Amino acid sequence: MTDTAAASAPLELHDPAHRHREIRGGSARAAVFGISDGLVSNASLVLGIDGAHPAAAVVRLAGLAGLLGGALSMAAGEYVSMRAQAELFEREIAVERSEIHLHPDGERRELALIYERRGVAPDVAADLAAQMMLTPDRALETHAREELGIDRDELGSPVAAALASFASFAVGAFIPLVAFLVLAGTTATVVAVGASAGAAAAVGTTLALFTGRPWWFSGLRQLLLCSAAAATTYGVGIAAGHSGGV
Repeated sequence: MTDTAAASAPLELHDPAHRHREIRGGSARAAVFGISDGLVSNASLVLGIDGAHPAAAVVRLAGLAGLLGGALSMAAGEYVSMRAQAELFEREIAVERSEIHLHPDGERRELALIYERRGVAPDVAADLAAQMMLTPDRALETHAREELGIDRDELGSPVAAALASFASFAVGAFIPLVAFLVLAGTTATVVAVGASAGAAAAVGTTLALFTGRPWWFSGLRQLLLCSAAAATTYGVGIAAGHSGGV
């Protein structure tokens, strides 16, 4: 290939087969974590109550209360957190919009300085900043991203996030409970343990899709963590039952 042909050839920046995992946003990843939270917390609660050997109705009531209470708590926490974050971002964006309107030259110089600090040559940074300031919308979007670290398209919906948190937690919390809704006694306990263990391994394996760790390692880690939590509360339940606390 001649030098001229090489210069005119398109620059290949990446291997076409190479793809980065999506590490931002991640509604699927958040759902998996929500299921994990619901599974571990309600398996621990249900088996802890069951360890004290109360009436089956007590275990079911505790499991349902844990499911609803945990899911509502997760939903409320997610809503308040995202709503507060969105309000903070909106306030900062409003301040930036006012500054761009009142002091466009100062904001242009500020943007150019940001680019210079990132290694862009001063003259190129000045031209780039001038281009970004040509229209108010582009200027606001650029300043929000470069100066504040805010992407207005990724603020998210607090209501949607709350509903997703509620649903994912409830799904995880239902898994250890379902055995006690249709069975009783030792059979219910064994089935609940088996279902929880299988679900924990499945959740861990699914998380490996996002983390890149070996599936068996992630699945085993999740299984051990869930087992440790449930075994601890089950032991406490047995001790409380033997001491006459239940």
